[in-house]
Amino acid sequence: MSRPFAIAILAFDDVEALDLAGPYEVFTTAARMAARAEAHAWHGAALARDWQVTCVARQPGPVRARAGLSILPTRHFADAGPVDILVVPGGVVDAAARCPETLEWVRQTSAAAQITASACTGAFILAAAGVVHTERMTTHWEDLDDLRRQWPALQVRDDLRWVDEGRIVSSAGISAGIDMSLHLVARLSCVQLAERTARQMDYRWLKHPA
Repeated sequence: MSRPFAIAILAFDDVEALDLAGPYEVFTTAARMAARAEAHAWHGAALARDWQVTCVARQPGPVRARAGLSILPTRHFADAGPVDILVVPGGVVDAAARCPETLEWVRQTSAAAQITASACTGAFILAAAGVVHTERMTTHWEDLDDLRRQWPALQVRDDLRWVDEGRIVSSAGISAGIDMSLHLVARLSCVQLAERTARQMDYRWLKHPA
């Protein structure tokens, strides 16, 4: 690949800050650990050295996360460029899931990406954008029934913290989103890098979704 491997995390008003920041911390820490990993000769770790992680919003300027934290994304829809992994976090997603520009960007970006992942209620944005139809999915425990009711064709799982369907990966909540992101580091690079990333974050990685 002649360009950096691009990981884009959607930012929108009322996003859950840790749904966004958790995956951001995992992927940026993994890239940093990969740059240190040459001495260990971990198979696949070098692939992560050039990961480029950005937050992408509908337009330039800050977004107001849930509870009032301001986040300043570095990209917006018009200049986001190609994306290899799209991460759609949760939060209060009602407005984002009704925004035509957001849904179109998510739809087009997901179609070209290798992997699209949702954290928590980000699953509702993927469903509203038509990215998922009949896949196995999960979301925050409080929202499982709503996801089943609004999108009855989805196979909504309440027994897994994250669900990996190949191109589509979903997670149940904040810590599950971090575990899912570490799972993706292992899948895209190597388990050793995921373990080193979790250690650097002083985080106990639960490797299994059940």
